[in-house]
Amino acid sequence: MSTPAKAPARPTRRNVLSGVLVGIGVAAFVDEVLFHQLLQWHHFYDKSTTSVGLLSDGLFHAFGWFAVVAGLFLFADLRRRAILLPARWAGAVLLGTGAFQLYDGTVQHKLMGLHQIRYEVALLPYDLAWNLTAAVMILAGAALLYRTRHAVPAHAGAARS
Repeated sequence: MSTPAKAPARPTRRNVLSGVLVGIGVAAFVDEVLFHQLLQWHHFYDKSTTSVGLLSDGLFHAFGWFAVVAGLFLFADLRRRAILLPARWAGAVLLGTGAFQLYDGTVQHKLMGLHQIRYEVALLPYDLAWNLTAAVMILAGAALLYRTRHAVPAHAGAARS
């Protein structure tokens, strides 16, 4: 028999995992639709032909949707079990979105050189806006996760009262 103090740990982790997956998928989706398709600033992989760039965009788009679908399946399960912690989940979405954006802006843009945000312009303003926006989302998500670190599902708190 587990102690009541350990009961919230699993729902808390599942809320975070679901939110992070949705956040990663949302970041990938917004990046793909806005910067790859609508503005046509770059492809996921710009070191080859346009056809290869478009293929890489399709794979990137599929990855983002798989992350969203997996996160939403977990979300539905959290709701079904009545263990959804909305504020904690929202913090995890912000954390996942910001972390993916910061990874994209530092690792993919600068370290690996897969693509840049834009070409034939001064990159510094774009890089600063991209990475600072990511940092703000990470900090906001981390603050929400910290504030909700002891959150328990409503039914769990009532059962212990």
